[in-house]
Parts: sequence; structure tokens; C-alpha cells
Amino acid sequence: MTALATRPRVAVPTRIISPIVVLVLWQLGSMLGLISERVLPAPITIASAGWEVLVNGKLFDALMISGQRVIIGFLIGAIIGISLGVITGMSRLADTAIDPLLQAARALPHLGLVPLFIIWFGIGELPKVLIISLGVLFPLYLNTASGFRQIDPKLLEAGEVMGFNVRQKLRNIVIPSAAPQLFVGLRQASAAAWLSLIVAEQVNAREGLGFLINNARDFYRTDLVIFGLIVYATLGLLSEALIRAWERHTFRYRNNETAR
Repeated sequence: MTALATRPRVAVPTRIISPIVVLVLWQLGSMLGLISERVLPAPITIASAGWEVLVNGKLFDALMISGQRVIIGFLIGAIIGISLGVITGMSRLADTAIDPLLQAARALPHLGLVPLFIIWFGIGELPKVLIISLGVLFPLYLNTASGFRQIDPKLLEAGEVMGFNVRQKLRNIVIPSAAPQLFVGLRQASAAAWLSLIVAEQVNAREGLGFLINNARDFYRTDLVIFGLIVYATLGLLSEALIRAWERHTFRYRNNETAR
């Protein structure tokens, strides 16, 4: 038995010790004047700033606006990305015609398109949503196409022998085979969506988390800026956790169905 196999699993409560130690040292450093409040406010100061915007309702309003942008952008990017991935993954002709164009577009950093989108679409909601959509599109396209390309032809042949129609092939062979790669794409797309939102909301945002952070920056509220970044990170982690839970539920359901 290898050392890796015998390595004991670390309990969850034990894993939070190091973050707590860092927070305590950070707070002590601020109290002793070793860390400048202007550069890096103390954790208690940041928490107080967060409580301030929570109580006055600004945080809730910002979350609603930013959440709406992410949801709309994610849905647009997901529909286009998954659709193109299925088409190119299932058709060699479509792969030859479409994939080179998408690979060339993917080589462009989508966040670098912000100035061009402002020229084309102005500074309203549309460029913000489109930037998020682009961030979501490519991870989902690549992983969906890869998942469909990796379907074992022997499984499809077995489906033919068993007399499966198109719907049965999709339900019992195609989708289960491609699902693991699709969930990888969803997790990557989720992270890309929140990253894109951070950049998109720097473009003349008048509402949302980006506006909250920009307004705090103008008043040199470093504590509120850092709190806003923590909120962004928390939303990203929550999205990741939801997708992983969905993935576990899906495969548990599929396994139960197979066992029957």
C-alpha cells in the first residue's frame, strides 16, 4: 500500500485552523500598527464596512443587479456554447467548418474586447452582459464538444443492436457519456462569469457590486473595496458548490436508474 493511499483525510474543522490563524495575525498586525489601515484594513474593520452596506440595503440592491447580469450573460453564453459544442462534437463537417473560427476567436482575450464593445454597444447593460456571455461560451463549447467527441462508437453500435431510437440513444448513451465533461465546462464557465463581471462592472457601472466598489474607491474606502472583492469571491465559491452538488445528484440518480 502506498503512502498516498494510507494518508489520513484531514477533518473539515482542522482545515479551517490555518485561515483563522491568518485572520488573527492580520488583526494583531493592524492593532500593533505593523499593517497600514490605508493599505490593508483589519478584518474587523472590513467586517464593519460589510455590515454597514448590509444594514442600509446597498449590498442587497447591488447583489440583485450583479446577479441579474451574471444570470442573463451565463444563459446566453451557455445556450450558444453548448449548442455549438453539440453540433461540432456530433458532426465532422460542422467541426471542420466551425471549430477553426471559434478557436481563432478564443485566442483573443475576451476581456480585452471591452473597449471595442463600448464603441459598438455604448456603456449600458448590453456590453456588460456580452462580456460575461463570451467568458461563459468558450469553456462550455470546448468541454461539450470534447465530451461528445469522446463517446464510444461501440456504445452507439450497441444501441443500434438493441433497437434504440434517437431519443433513447440520447437519453441512455449520448448524454450520460458527455455529462462529466459538460459539468467540467459548467464549473469553468461559472468562474469565468464572475471574473468577467468584475471587469464588466468597471465600465461606467451605476448599479451593482462594481458600482459599490468604484464608489468606495473614490472615497478611499479600502475596507469597502476589499469587502466587495470578498463578496465576488464568495459568490464564485457558492456557484462552484451548487454545480458540484448538481453533478453529484445527477450521477447518483443515473447510478440508481442503472442499478434498477
